[in-house]
Parts: sequence; structure tokens; C-alpha cells
Amino acid sequence: MIRTLCLSACFALLSGALLAQSASIRPLTTAPINSIRGLCAVTDNVAWVSGTGGKVGRTLDGGKTWQWMSVPGCDTCDFRDVEAFSGEVAIVMAIATPARIYRTEDGGKHWEQTFYDNTPGMFLDAIAFWDENNGIAVGDPVEDHFVLLRTRNGGRSWEDMEEGLRAKFEEAPFAASGTSIATLPDSNWVLVTGGSQSRLYYKTPGSLSGSPIERYIGKKNAAGLFSVALRNAQSGVMVGGDYLHPADTKFTCYRLAGKYLESEATQTPPRGYRSCVAYLDADRYICTGPTGTDISTDGGRNWKPVKGEGYHVVQRARNGARVYLAGSKGRIAVLQP
Repeated sequence: MIRTLCLSACFALLSGALLAQSASIRPLTTAPINSIRGLCAVTDNVAWVSGTGGKVGRTLDGGKTWQWMSVPGCDTCDFRDVEAFSGEVAIVMAIATPARIYRTEDGGKHWEQTFYDNTPGMFLDAIAFWDENNGIAVGDPVEDHFVLLRTRNGGRSWEDMEEGLRAKFEEAPFAASGTSIATLPDSNWVLVTGGSQSRLYYKTPGSLSGSPIERYIGKKNAAGLFSVALRNAQSGVMVGGDYLHPADTKFTCYRLAGKYLESEATQTPPRGYRSCVAYLDADRYICTGPTGTDISTDGGRNWKPVKGEGYHVVQRARNGARVYLAGSKGRIAVLQP
């Protein structure tokens, strides 16, 4: 019996290692968008992307064909995040001042502006949803407090949250992939930041706490934690680094584990700064950045290269298994197992 269990464990490890070695990236198309950082895969066939120039893209056939659209009045908008619930309903978020959020219910034929704020210093970073009605948006601190917005009607309207989360000096989330915030059951969430200090903020029932991860040395506003992906309420992975030194592997990845999602550095880190991480299945995660894409088959402890280029953002289909990537120069691709 013990021998059988050992053989099974060894086979699982070997299968994971072979999968990591054989995985590659297959380009799908080049979009008429200079840079893509927003990505939401609803199913294996339905996916949305968003980026510079107020541009949004949609596929309904797994990336074989794409529809490109411009949100009216947003020629200078940089849509750093897109959240979608079907091929018809999607929400896009623009960074910088004024902060804007738009929603479409007809596949991008019409867009309604559901949030606008021209307060000096306003800069939204990411959006995440618990379900089709309830969502959260986070932004850089204004008057020393993070901007936290809540929607209860699918992004049709937004209101300030009551948490009043105070930021440290020169601390902020990053808008590199729209994944600096992630939701947990029971209206809870986690947020990762960078700058003067990298922190993991963990909203639990009745409390909101922040745990420092590491202090970064160098240009403060270029380094920190950029993305978080959760397997469940007690495990996940965070990635980041210094985007001005993208080949530096120091402080690029941490595992999260336990009731309070305590962090530990990985044993074999990704090959440099990573702007996005996504949970795949079982113990597999994938992360990407300008120097390449990496995959872990052991819960984020060790990372191996994936054949192909690096991207800004990666996501597995919410209701499926296909993994999409998108990045600079309008590149869109999928993971090829």
C-alpha cells in the first residue's frame, strides 16, 4: 500500500514536471491596440481584452475571430481592467484622472458610463467580482486612504466602501494587469500593494488587516507586489518585483497559506518581474511578465519556463480550462499544454 502511494506521488510529480516542460504559448492574433492589460476569459470561447486608446476586443469562438471596438469619448483612455459575465455584458475600467468605469449589455454596441471622478490623484487599479451583481474596485490612495468602491448591481452604479483603509507613505496598488485585488467568499477580499512597502491586505469577517511582506530597495514606486491569485480561502500566490529591473528575480513570488494567508518566498522563483499570476487547477499556477512566462506545478514553490514570450496579463477561463494571455503591441495568445 505504501509502495503504491509512493509510486502515485512520484507519477504525479513526474507528470507535473513533464507538463511544465511541454507547455508553450501559441499566438492567436495581433490586436489594433498598442498595449493590452485588461483580460477576462468567461468561457473557453468567450473572452474580452482592453487597453490603450479606449479600445476593447471580444472573441466568441476561442480566439479564431475578434471584434474590435472603441468606447465613445475615450480616445485617450487606458482600460487596464475588464470584467465580463458573457459575450454581451462587460465592464471596463480606465486609469488616471478622471477615473471612469463603463458597462455594456449588448456586446459593445453601446457603453454606459457608470462611474466618473475627477478628484486630483484619482487612479483606479483593478476590479474584482464575487458574482454578477457584487463587485469591488480599488484605487491609489487619496488623502492617505485607498479608494475602495462597491457595486451591488453588476457595475451599473458604484459607491464608496466604509472600510477607510489607510495607506502607508508612497504605498499603492499597481494597475499592471487588473489583478492586484481578488475576492474571497462572504464578501471578503485580499489586496496587494507596492511602493514604499509591499503589503497584503486581508479583509476577514469583522476586521481588515495588513501584513508587510518585504521592504524594497531602489526606486520605490517601481517595485512591489503586482498581482494575487487565490486557489481558495487558505491558499494562493502573489507575484511582482521591480519593473525597472525586469530580470531581477529577488522578491518576485510568494506563496500564501493558512487561515490568515501567511506568506513565504518561493524556492525557485520566476525568471524576473511578473505583472500577473493566475490559478489554473490542482497545484498549478501560471505567471507572466516582460521577460517571459513561467508555470508552477507544486502550488507556487518552484517555477519553470514556458516556451514563448512574456505578456502583461494571463487568465484561465472562469467557466472552462483555456488560458489566455495578452500584452504589449496588441499580442494575444493561449497556453498550449
